[in-house]
Amino acid sequence: MNILITGSSGTIGTRLCERLMEAGHTVTGLDWVPNKWQKNVDAITHQIDLRDATKLRELIKTTLSGKSFDCVVHLAANARVYELVEDPTKALDNFTTLFNTLELTRTLKIKRFIFASSRESYGNIDVEMIKEDMVRVDNCESPYTASKVGGEALVHSYRRCYDIGTLIFRFSNVYGMYDDSERVVPLFIRLALANKPMTVFGKDKCLDFTYIDDTVTGIIQGIEKFDSVNGEVMNLAFGQGNTILKLAETIKAMKGSSAEIIMGKPRIGEIIHYVADITKARQKLGYNPKISFDEGVKKAVEWYAKNT
Repeated sequence: MNILITGSSGTIGTRLCERLMEAGHTVTGLDWVPNKWQKNVDAITHQIDLRDATKLRELIKTTLSGKSFDCVVHLAANARVYELVEDPTKALDNFTTLFNTLELTRTLKIKRFIFASSRESYGNIDVEMIKEDMVRVDNCESPYTASKVGGEALVHSYRRCYDIGTLIFRFSNVYGMYDDSERVVPLFIRLALANKPMTVFGKDKCLDFTYIDDTVTGIIQGIEKFDSVNGEVMNLAFGQGNTILKLAETIKAMKGSSAEIIMGKPRIGEIIHYVADITKARQKLGYNPKISFDEGVKKAVEWYAKNT
């Protein structure tokens, strides 16, 4: 298949491109920064700001002209929730890049579109396992949440109006390789190595951490089985909750760190409990995440030690 991926220099994008190319697919990437992790992924990545519709139209007329793509996977987004609370214009960027990518899809007559949504779409709801039908517009916790809930609505509208097949995945705390960002897993690894304090915002905050290879396997299954799941929305997670406190304690123990763990109050705009019901992905895709929390954190710590 010929697959177009936005956000190809990011954590998920890098690993997805790598796995798809290993499987023999033709991959084209779009990102506003070069890929610093893999030369072969950087070689297929076109550097472009997806917020700039004019430059994107130029790319369509030149570089992408005459190419026939089987599927678009839209991963590009500002994805750190609290950053978008502090600067909500980054949520507007998410809407803009999605709209421009959908227009690219429509212009090039691509018939399959996969959108990376998020567990944040649910907001804070008092249930143990969260199913796909539990999103409520009035439960948006943050501008980031709104960019994903509104983004899902826009994707559905393009399916109905322009006959573009769609599949929406709600990811959950993807972690592992190709990540030296300020996300909580690489951040805690970095702080533990430096024996600097790790702040846990909410001692009971519990999230569903998903190792990157499990997430990427689910995306590939979605690409391969797209026509049978057209129009679906699916949770893509591990299906088990772990607290941020446990994450800090686990990383600290693995590195033998003397870092202090500081308890802070939950931050505005962030979900404090999320565990995904992944029944739909299991049944419709054969999705079966394999990397447990302890194994995945160990892999992430080892990768970070070797690559940063």
